[in-house]
Amino acid sequence: MPDDTQRICSVLTLNPIASVGLKRLPANLFQIGSDISDPDVILVRSHNMHDMEIPGRVIAIGRAGAGTNNIPVNQMSARGIPVFNTPGANANAVRELVLAGMLMASRNLIPALRFVETLEGDDQSFNLQVEAGKKQFSGLELPGRTLGIIGLGKIGRQVADVAIKLGMKVLGYDPKITIDSAWSLPAEVQKANQIEDLIRHSQFISLHVPLNDSTRYLINDALISRMQKNTILLNFSRNAVVDEDAVLAGIKSGTIKNYVCDFPDQKLKQHPAIITLPHLGASTREAEENCAMMIADQIMDYVAHGNISYTVNFPDVVMERGTQFRVAVANANVPNLLGQISTRMADIGLNIHNMINKSRGEMAYTLVDTDRAVPPEIIDAITRITGVLMVRYLPVSIPSEPERV
Repeated sequence: MPDDTQRICSVLTLNPIASVGLKRLPANLFQIGSDISDPDVILVRSHNMHDMEIPGRVIAIGRAGAGTNNIPVNQMSARGIPVFNTPGANANAVRELVLAGMLMASRNLIPALRFVETLEGDDQSFNLQVEAGKKQFSGLELPGRTLGIIGLGKIGRQVADVAIKLGMKVLGYDPKITIDSAWSLPAEVQKANQIEDLIRHSQFISLHVPLNDSTRYLINDALISRMQKNTILLNFSRNAVVDEDAVLAGIKSGTIKNYVCDFPDQKLKQHPAIITLPHLGASTREAEENCAMMIADQIMDYVAHGNISYTVNFPDVVMERGTQFRVAVANANVPNLLGQISTRMADIGLNIHNMINKSRGEMAYTLVDTDRAVPPEIIDAITRITGVLMVRYLPVSIPSEPERV
C-alpha cells in the first residue's frame, strides 16, 4: 500500500458541511468537493448511503451528527473502514428542542395556536371568543413532575440537568452507561434499575437511545400499558425506537396524553394529540458548526496519524507519536494476529518502539511505531495476513530541533 501521507487526501461531501469545519482540513493536504468520483474520505449528514457504491479507495466515513442509520456500517466494518460520528456536538440543540416539546405538550400550545387561527370577527367578538375558549387549553406546570430519561449519553444528561433546574424530579435508566457518563450525571438524578420502574413513576418520558436491534420498538404495547394516565412521551432519538401503532392505541386509551417526536410520518400527522417536527434536532447553526468541526478534527487525526476516536464500529485507539514511522492495521478480532504482525517486523530486524492494540466486538485496531522506515514488502506481508482488513503506512516528517546558540 502506498505511503498515505505523500498525496492529497480527497474528501467527498454528500451533504453540505459547515465551512468552519472544512477549513480545519488544510488545503495543501485535502481536496474537498461534492463531485469527487474516487474519494479517500466521505463526509455525510443525512444522505442515504445504503444503495451507494462506495469506492475501494475509501479509508474513512465521517457522519456530521450522531446517528449512522443512513450508513452501511456492517459493510464498512468488513472492509476495515471506520465510521466516525459526532456524539454530543448537537447535544444543546436537542436539549432545547426537548424542552420546547415538553412545554408545547404540557401547556397545550399547539391546539391553542390552532384555535386562535380559527377566530374571526371584529375586535370585541374576537376577544370574547379568546376568553371563552382559553379554558379548554389549561395545562400543567413542570416543577414537581417526574421526568424519566431513557438513555444517559450527552443529550440525556443535558436534558436531565435542565429538567432539574426547572424543579422537576428526574429518573434515569441506561444499562450501558459509561463510567464517564455516570460521573457527569447531576447528583439529583435517581437511578431506575428496570425500565418498567421508570415507566411507572414518570409523568414525562424522554428517549435518548441509538437505534439498534435492542432498542427497536423499545416503547411498545407492554411498556405503554405500565405508564401513568396522561403520560407525555417525547422521542428525539429515532422513529423506530417507538412502535407508532402502540402509541396510537395508548393515546386512544388515555394512557398517553401527547406524543412529541422529531420524525414526521403519514400515520401520525394531523393527529390532535401528536406533535411531529421535521427532524429539527440538530438544525441550528451552532450544532451544524460543532458537528463539522468535530468530524474534521477526527478525520484529520485519523488520516495523518491513524488515531481513532468516536466511531460506531471501531475501538477508540489514540497513541502519541513515538517516532516518525507508523503502521495502522484494522483487523478481525481473532487470536494471534497481533503476534503475526510483530513477527513480520521482527523477521527483518525492525524494532517496535511503541504499540497499542484494542478490540471492540469483532473488530480490532493496532497502531505500531517503529524505529526506522518500514519497507513496502513488510506492509504487503502484513496485508496478506488472514484477518487483516486494511493496512496504512503513516510516516511523517519531524523537523529537527533548532541549533542551540
